Amino acid sequence: MTTKTTSAPGAAEASTTQAATDGNARTVTLENPIKRGDTVITSVTVRKPRAGELRGLSLAELLQMKVDALQTLLPRITTPMLHRHDIDNLEPADLVNLGSEVVNFLLTKAQMAEFQGE
Repeated sequence: MTTKTTSAPGAAEASTTQAATDGNARTVTLENPIKRGDTVITSVTVRKPRAGELRGLSLAELLQMKVDALQTLLPRITTPMLHRHDIDNLEPADLVNLGSEVVNFLLTKAQMAEFQGE
């Protein structure tokens, strides 16, 4: 995750990078960064959801990348946490990139290999 924070006009930017070292997290670079006050979010780490984080959701809707399902799940599995307001204001390309990572986590290795082989 890369975030740039400016505390006051003219202040130096601080940059923090966290690499996703295992197969349970992936970093998505946003085409259009999210601005929250003085913070600009340029990338988001998406973590593989656990069963409890999928409560109340339809796996079929997540696999179809339905916006409502992604709006519920993404705040539970993103760093920095994306709020519903952030997700509502994402560019479609960024939402598709984040949703694609979610779908990749839901597929088995055999399904991924089959999908990539086509």
